[in-house]
This record gives sequence, structure tokens and C-alpha cells, in this order.
Amino acid sequence: MPEYTGGGAMLASREASVDFSLTAEQRELQERARRFAETVVKPVATYYDQEERHPHELIVRARAEGLTEITIPREYGGRGLGVLELVLVAEQLAWACAGFTAAACSSCLAGEPIVIAGSEEQKRRWLPRLAAGEYASFALTEPDAGSDVAALATRAERCGDVYVLNGHKRWIGNAPIASFFVVFAKTDPQAGHNGISVFVVERESTGIVTRPLRKLGQRAISNGEIEFHDVVVPANQRIGREGEGFAIAMQTLRRTRPMVAAFGAGIIRRCLDESLAYAQQRRTMGQPIIRHQAIGHKLADMQIRLEAARQLTYLAAWLADQGEDNTMAAAVAKAFAADSAMWAATEAVQVFGGNGYSPDYPVEKLFRDAKLLQIYEGTSEIQRNIIVRELVRRSRGKDRRPGEEPLE
Repeated sequence: MPEYTGGGAMLASREASVDFSLTAEQRELQERARRFAETVVKPVATYYDQEERHPHELIVRARAEGLTEITIPREYGGRGLGVLELVLVAEQLAWACAGFTAAACSSCLAGEPIVIAGSEEQKRRWLPRLAAGEYASFALTEPDAGSDVAALATRAERCGDVYVLNGHKRWIGNAPIASFFVVFAKTDPQAGHNGISVFVVERESTGIVTRPLRKLGQRAISNGEIEFHDVVVPANQRIGREGEGFAIAMQTLRRTRPMVAAFGAGIIRRCLDESLAYAQQRRTMGQPIIRHQAIGHKLADMQIRLEAARQLTYLAAWLADQGEDNTMAAAVAKAFAADSAMWAATEAVQVFGGNGYSPDYPVEKLFRDAKLLQIYEGTSEIQRNIIVRELVRRSRGKDRRPGEEPLE
């Protein structure tokens, strides 16, 4: 695998120069993740995919290497690093297996609402559990509410010092194995997205039923359904105030979408590596197929998209770490990287020809894994909706009002 040690769109200031370098610490973290991906994850990725098995053993090893819980603050047992460090690790790991990477990084997604809006007591109650290796779920999506978050049907009704939770979540990462769930539910059904609140719900609560779901790709992360039947949740397990759930979800996704974009960059790079190696040894018409311009240009375009996806991703992550509004940048990076990963995987199958359609070769798995990037954490279509809304807002010279969020 070719080494990449460049940086990504580090804007020193809006008026000053642009610095593309990574710090020595960031380069070391990137290299450590690269070695782990090559020597630990890649050799067994096919096994976890075919068996649809949660890679707990690998995640334990990744944690020992300091490659998990990247953005959980140090005072709660995490690494205390930024979104940029998260994407540096995610790209390297996704090169080996996007499903494993999603499983290994899932704690950052589930923990982010608690980091963003949790009280000190709530942070100390749940974040150290994630840092110690427990799994949690970010439970937002429902059978009839994916892109349309305001259509959530899960209901949390206040009854004195508790809420009673009823509803059905679907396609939730870690649902079959999570110790607790970060659940988004309607506390005011008439208020649209302003009526959503967020709760931490312990798995052992009475009335919870989970079921695993099978899927096309990224099979190493366990996804499933969660049903809540009159589940009693203490009021002190609500994160933030009533009605803040939508804003918390969007703040979370703006910080985690660069991570998904990094998955895309990793898949593009793996597609390029596998296609380059195959095209140099596979011969037709008396020469390696890389000498056929039709094949060579596919590889050139993979490199072009890789560089673009990486820079867009690093910029979105850097803006998040600077506390800047990265709504536009995160949507651009996520849409471009996801679409480019699917394109690269499709072209990689084409380079391999009939062999690319066989599970005996790695590009078949890359094809299946790439597709999911265009769907979860906001579809590519939703990202374009966000971009258009941001373009309109900026063209009118309007700043977003406090608490206002782009509808996703």
C-alpha cells in the first residue's frame, strides 16, 4: 500500500496562508493505524465479512493501540483528540475493511451527543464505559423516518420523574450488542423537529427487544432493530433540554460525517491499490492491461478522486476542530467521498472483469461496502439538499440563528 503522509487543507486563517502539513503526532497516529490495518485487519477482513461476525477481538487490539474512542475527552478515558485525528485513523482502517472500521468507530458516534450536550454527571456516567470497551448505539433511524428526521414516531411521554418510551428503531449500528442506546424520540409530537428529545436508555431496561439485521455490505458491524415497549427512562437520563434532540443530532452528524467521508477515501485507495496491482500482472492482447488506455484512465481517475476526497474530508474535519460551522464542508466531503467510493469500486470490478464479480477477489467486497456510504449518516441526496440550502443562505448573506439547524 503506498504511503501517504500529506495533510489536508489546514487553513491557517481566512486571510493568511494554507498549510497542508500534519504534526509529528498526527503522522505517527496515521502510521500506527496504517500498520494495524495492514497487519491485523486486512488478513481477516474476509472472514468477518463472510461470517457476519462482530470483530470484538480486533477492536480490543485496536483499543490497545490507541485507535478507538479518539474524540472522547481524556478526562473520561478517551484519547481526547480531534475530528481530524479521527479521520486520519478511519481512512487507514477503512482501507482494510469499512465494516470493521464502522464497528471500531461506533463509540465516537454514540458518545458524541453526550459529549456535546450531556451534563458533567452524565458524561462521567456513560463516557468512561465507552472508553472501557462497552458498546453503544446511536438510535435515530426508524422504518418510516430515515432522511425525514422530523417524521420520527418513537414517543417519550413524561410521567412525573420518568419518561415512558414506545417506538421502533431500525438499521441501528451495534443494536444487538450495545450496553446502552442513545435514543431520539418525540416528546412533543405536534412540534416537528423541534419536538424531538434525546435519552440514554440502558439495555437491561424492561420492555426492550432487539433483532439483528442482515445486509449487503459492511457485515462486520452488527446492525439491528430495537423495539421499545413501555420502557421507563428516568428523567435524569435525558440529554439536554426537551426539544433539543434534533439540534444535538445535527451537531453530532456534522462532526461524524467527515469520518464517513474518510471511510470513502480509504475504500477509494484500496480500489486503486488492488486495481493497479492487478492491471500490471493481468495480460490481454500480449501486454499488461494497464497499457490499454481504457484501463489506465480508470486508475488515473481513481487517483484524482482520492486526492479530492481526502482534501475535502480533512478540511471538514479541521473546521469542526476549530469550532467553525462545517455544515457545508461536511456535506460536500461526505457526498463526494461516498459517491466516489462507489464509482471507484464499480470501476475496480470492471478492471478485474469476471474475476471482479467473484468473492475470491477483494473488489467484490469493496463494491458491497462502498454502497452503504451513500446511505447512512445522511444519503448523498440529503447532502445535496444541505448544500443547496447553505448556498441559498450564504447568497442572502444570512447567518444561521442560534439553535437553527438545516433540515436534514
